[in-house]
Amino acid sequence: MADSQTVRLPQMAWYGDTTIDIDFPDSWDVTVCHTHGQSALALGDAGMRKAFAEPIGTKTIREMARGKKEVVILFDDLTRATPTHVLLPYVLEELGQAGITDEHIRLIAAIGAHGVMNGVCLRKKLGEEPMERFLVYNHNPYEFCTPLGSSSQGVPVVVNSEVMRCDLKIGIGSIVPHPLAGFGGGGKVILPGVSSVETISVNHNKLGTLPTVDVGKYEGNVARADIDEAARMAGLDVKVDAILNLKREVTALFVGDVVQEHREGVKLAKTHYAADFTGDCDIVIANCYFKANEVTLAPRVAHPFLKSSGGDMVFIAITPEGQITHYLGRTFGANIGGRTWFERSTLPPNTRRLTVMSPYPDKVGADWTGPYDRVNRARTWKDVRSMLEKTYGRTAKVAVIPDATSQYFPGEPALHTASAL
Repeated sequence: MADSQTVRLPQMAWYGDTTIDIDFPDSWDVTVCHTHGQSALALGDAGMRKAFAEPIGTKTIREMARGKKEVVILFDDLTRATPTHVLLPYVLEELGQAGITDEHIRLIAAIGAHGVMNGVCLRKKLGEEPMERFLVYNHNPYEFCTPLGSSSQGVPVVVNSEVMRCDLKIGIGSIVPHPLAGFGGGGKVILPGVSSVETISVNHNKLGTLPTVDVGKYEGNVARADIDEAARMAGLDVKVDAILNLKREVTALFVGDVVQEHREGVKLAKTHYAADFTGDCDIVIANCYFKANEVTLAPRVAHPFLKSSGGDMVFIAITPEGQITHYLGRTFGANIGGRTWFERSTLPPNTRRLTVMSPYPDKVGADWTGPYDRVNRARTWKDVRSMLEKTYGRTAKVAVIPDATSQYFPGEPALHTASAL
């Protein structure tokens, strides 16, 4: 359209990684809030090998693996953008150099309280070959977990029993801003990754609303410290954590001690995922790409952009799988929810209207963003634009967040603490 300005946004992580163009009237004031690192170059083979050859705070994996009998490799699910299929071969090469054979290696999906991964999901995450070579399991947070004692915060640490029977424990993940831990990655592969539902629930409910807990908060974050302590108690030997650009490519890699490598990774993540904040907007468009199946992360990031008098919040969340099952945070009946679920009777106070745009309509999918009857739905951007133009006419101030599930805004006002999922 001649009178339009267009923004291109990434879409369909794990389903082809495509893009979508959204357009606005030329007369509107539109700001796209790019992260500082979204176009960082992918790390090549030499960079990957250097990270494994020079681990932070530990020996190399091959040195640690010598003489070990049973190895477990933990990996995250499709709510995380980690390209495990890219990183896993380097881990397996290290283990092979130490003489560890396939029958002594198992892989476990560190799903926490999320729904299980089926074969389709596992192949997207791991690739084809690992499914044939290794035993691959889902974590079960309700059974087969071993008590390890309590953390300093009084959280009972109860961890997957198959993990605990292994004498070398390796985790693969990525570092991305997170509303509970400040930044994901590190020990989260243990808590919540392979912890019992009770452990996850107490950690989230007891610590999740403390003032030290929020997106991008790392130093002094009590929930983060509890996660690190649980990882130590479980004996996680080494963690592999990636930093990703907006194409989901690895741009930096940190390998080593679960706390030390994560601390170094967060130093980069703080600038890499940061973007400039612009307030007093009529409209905020929060694209959900890395975690399109976990849009509960978007409201905390998006609603501070709106005027205090109120405005429109629009989520673009395009994924054929819909929203991830979360046994703690989502609903399982009209007024029934998991242990961390609460009935959302209102939207954020400065949100007059929340619209979720997706060609895959899902009424219940809005249960962790707002009340069912307060969430507007649209299939196409054409529908969204028409609705917004009817409301705002020729003048509107708009912020576009390219991925509200993987970026944060250090200059954003801290309007409330995280709702931790």
